[in-house]
Amino acid sequence: MAENRDKRRLGKDENDPFEEQIVKIDRVSKTVKGGKRMRFRVLVVVGNKDEGTVGVALGKAKEIPMAIRKAVTKAKRDMVKVPIRGTTIPHDIVSRTGGTKVYLAPAVPGTGIIAGGVVRMVLEKAGLKDVISKSHGSSNAMNLAKTTLKAIRDLKEPKEYARSRGISVAQMFGTEV
Repeated sequence: MAENRDKRRLGKDENDPFEEQIVKIDRVSKTVKGGKRMRFRVLVVVGNKDEGTVGVALGKAKEIPMAIRKAVTKAKRDMVKVPIRGTTIPHDIVSRTGGTKVYLAPAVPGTGIIAGGVVRMVLEKAGLKDVISKSHGSSNAMNLAKTTLKAIRDLKEPKEYARSRGISVAQMFGTEV
């Protein structure tokens, strides 16, 4: 009973297909004339594993539950569709944002997600099961989340590549995908 009451208070619906995961909670302060104003900043990853969609957002508020609610709402609004080929991604990709570089590569079934903290969270919520990843540069959680999402956004289906090159998928790979 108490669990249902907590879910209602945080705005969670029983039929909601999205999974939420808090990546990081920071207490930030602003110095003003009367002293310091404390606020909270929450980084959240929201995903729907069944449909292969994922979103990342930052929420700021005076209280943690309100910051979480804001972040989840923002993340659901800015979701990205992930092109999934079996249990992995269709091709390898390198993405760069600021001082962070993330490399994602497809892996054979059974490999699992080989990635560090934030990158792993984003890939899991996207519904991927077999991906190899390496990050270089900044290890800041927000930068890693943004760069991973950018890499996912830049992934393309083999059919899109074939169409842009004016050939069939069979000509690209030797067989139909």
